[in-house]
Amino acid sequence: MNLITCQDLTLSYEKHPVVSGLSFSVEEGDCFCILGENGSGKSTLVKAIVGLIRPEHGRIQLKNGLRRSEIGYLPQQSAAQKDFPASVSEIVLSGTLISRFAARITAADRAEAEKNMELLGITGLASRSFSELSGGQKQRVLLARAFCAAKKILVLDEPVTGLDPLVSAELTVLSVSHSPERACRTATRILHLGDGGALFFGTPTDYLSSDMGKAYLAAGENKEDNQ
Repeated sequence: MNLITCQDLTLSYEKHPVVSGLSFSVEEGDCFCILGENGSGKSTLVKAIVGLIRPEHGRIQLKNGLRRSEIGYLPQQSAAQKDFPASVSEIVLSGTLISRFAARITAADRAEAEKNMELLGITGLASRSFSELSGGQKQRVLLARAFCAAKKILVLDEPVTGLDPLVSAELTVLSVSHSPERACRTATRILHLGDGGALFFGTPTDYLSSDMGKAYLAAGENKEDNQ
């Protein structure tokens, strides 16, 4: 079942086009990975999908009753987020309010937050100040918040390690990845951005056999050898 359709998208970053003529769809149950070099438009595309920026051209359609309030979103951590003056439990709980546009926290909200903190292994941090946590702990807190907001889709603009066992088969995941090897192991479909548009869109099997996939995987191996 189609959940998101992007048609002939042109997207800009700071008034400079980074993606043009981009078309693809996200299906229910997808583990959808976006690959590409820095500056290829990965984060810009993610922000457009969650409604933070408007396309210059083309359109993004949410299908089969999907609402943006049902999309859980983990953005790249900014300096302001890293020093956010709130407790872990407060930040995770705030995710439960997004899908309902609510201002009041219910007992069900607290139960959902506790479930996701336990899932991410951060229950013991509940009363800690977010600003005091390590980088990895902060990511898990924000991921728990995104889980609370996600009803149908989880969108990740920051690579997350160890996510696979945490995501149920019922949750569609769209993520930016910096590892083509991992994407080929876990994704159901891959979108590779570059040169202002899509260099590849298809299955991991087809990506591995494509010239684009072979070149990108080889480049990654060379980087590791030189480190």
